[in-house]
Amino acid sequence: MRSANPVLDRLDDVGRAERQVLGVGAADTMTVADVVSRTVGLLLLTGVTAALAWVLVPQAAWISAALAGSALASLALVLVISLKQITNPPLIAGYAVLQGLLLGVASRAFELVYPGIVAQAVVGTFGVFLGMALLYRARLVRATPRLARLVVGTLIGIVAIGLVNLVTYLFTGKQGVEVYSLSARVGWLPYLFSVVAIIAGALSFVLDFDLVERSARHGLPRRYAWFCAFGLLVGLIFLYWQILRLLSYVRR
Repeated sequence: MRSANPVLDRLDDVGRAERQVLGVGAADTMTVADVVSRTVGLLLLTGVTAALAWVLVPQAAWISAALAGSALASLALVLVISLKQITNPPLIAGYAVLQGLLLGVASRAFELVYPGIVAQAVVGTFGVFLGMALLYRARLVRATPRLARLVVGTLIGIVAIGLVNLVTYLFTGKQGVEVYSLSARVGWLPYLFSVVAIIAGALSFVLDFDLVERSARHGLPRRYAWFCAFGLLVGLIFLYWQILRLLSYVRR
């Protein structure tokens, strides 16, 4: 079974290849605790960077260009790390720092227009994550092939539609399923798009938890704990942006 998170969906193939080279009984294998500790570390690095960016980066005329550059650099790192299956901690930490910069500056812009919205989005993000972890732990939600197909298809559609919407906005100024202005009116379609994205993002954690658990059980080398933590960080950041956007719609 594949993960709905494209960063993690090739770990099964990696595990088989690594076991063929190192042998089933090789030492220094990954555990779930390794993934948890590294995920917490990356989240702390992202949070500290976001807090510093919030305080230190001025709201100047060039900030839009800086945000665009950070977003493009983050996207490039996601593609490189996921496609190359890189387990290098400094490179993964670099992604966390770039995302922290982007989150800090953009979140402050939302906060200036809608006071209290950032705290609500953070609580909502971790609430959804912990809720899905508990549901998975209790086996109330299972990672079935049908769920995997549904979530993967939905997330691919969300990303594709979002990219088309962004390109349309850049060239025409028209906003469709995603509204980029913090003051523009919002119709029913952006609400629906955000809700679907949040549900798909939440369900993707179930598949990710399952894949991490199986990878640890099958003896993946410990360095891949960084790769798993990176994938979970990508999912959390995606969920945060969707919740933040939905809350801004509600507050208008």
